[in-house]
Amino acid sequence: MLDLRRLRVLKEVAAKGSFSAAAESLAYTQSAVSQQIAALEREAGTQLVERSARGVHLTDAGRMLVGHADAILSRLADAEAELEAMTGLRGGRLRLVAFPSAGASIMPEAVSRFRERHPAVEITLAPAEPDEAIELLRAGDADIGLNIETSWSKPGDDGIVRTHLLDDPMYLVLPVDHPQAKKRSVRLTELAEDPWILGTADHSCPDTAILLRACQLAGFEPQIAFQSDDYNAIQGFIAAGVGVSLVPDLALTSVRPDVTVRSLGPKAPFRRISAMTTESSFCSPAKTAMLEILVETAGEWFGQRRELALAS
Repeated sequence: MLDLRRLRVLKEVAAKGSFSAAAESLAYTQSAVSQQIAALEREAGTQLVERSARGVHLTDAGRMLVGHADAILSRLADAEAELEAMTGLRGGRLRLVAFPSAGASIMPEAVSRFRERHPAVEITLAPAEPDEAIELLRAGDADIGLNIETSWSKPGDDGIVRTHLLDDPMYLVLPVDHPQAKKRSVRLTELAEDPWILGTADHSCPDTAILLRACQLAGFEPQIAFQSDDYNAIQGFIAAGVGVSLVPDLALTSVRPDVTVRSLGPKAPFRRISAMTTESSFCSPAKTAMLEILVETAGEWFGQRRELALAS
C-alpha cells in the first residue's frame, strides 16, 4: 500500500522541481525527502523520479501517481473535515487563502468575527493569488479561497463554486502635481497621452485586462511605461512621476501623501470578488459560517467605502 505521507512528498517534489526546494517547503532535510521518495519507489515497484544535474523530473509513472495524489489527498482532507464537523462548530479547523489586497482589507475583520463567534475552530489565513488558490482548493490544502474576475468573465464548468462578495471599483491614481489632480473626477480620455503603469504583463490577469479594456473603451491604447505586481510599489512609482495607473479600492486602504486618488464616476471599471469552494468538497458548518461572514463583511466594506467616495 502506498504511504500518504510519501505521496505528499512526491507531490511537493513535482511542484518545486528539486529535493532541496521540497525539503525547505516541507521543513524536512534533503536526505529525508530523498529517503521518502526512495521508499515510495519501492512501494510502487517502479522509478518515479529521474535525477540529473539540472534537478529532478518525474517519470511517466511519477506523473500518473501525482495526478492521482491530488484527488486522494483532497478526499482525505474531506474525510477529516467531516469528522471534525461531527462536533459542529465546537472544534475543527478552517483554512483560508486570499490575494494580498483582500488579505489587508476585508479578511482581518472577517477572521476576527469568525473567531469571536466560533472560538473553538482553528482558523488560518495564507496569501495566495487566485490561480494558486484554485490549485490549493482542488488539492484539499485549503477550504475557502478568494478570487478576482472581470465584470465580463463567464466562469466555466470547472468544479469551483463562487460566492459573490463585492464589486471592487478601480480608481485613477496620479502624482499630486499632475494637471488633472485638482479635479474631483477625471475622464480617462484626458489621460490618453500619459504613460501608464501596468500591474503585470499577463493579459489574462483580471486587473491588467480591466485597465487595458477601460483605456480601449475610452478610445486609446495606453503607453505602458512600467510594470509591477505590487500596488504599494505602484503608488511609489506614481509619486515619482513614472506614470499613472488604475488601482482597485481594496488596494487603497493606505494611500501615500504624494499621490492623488480620483474617481472615474458611477460607471468606473471594477473587478468582481468572490469566495471559492469546490463542488466536490464537504461543506462543513465552519465553512458555511465563514462564507456567511465573508458576505456580511464584504457588504459592509462596500457600503462604507461607497459612502466615503461620495463624500470626498
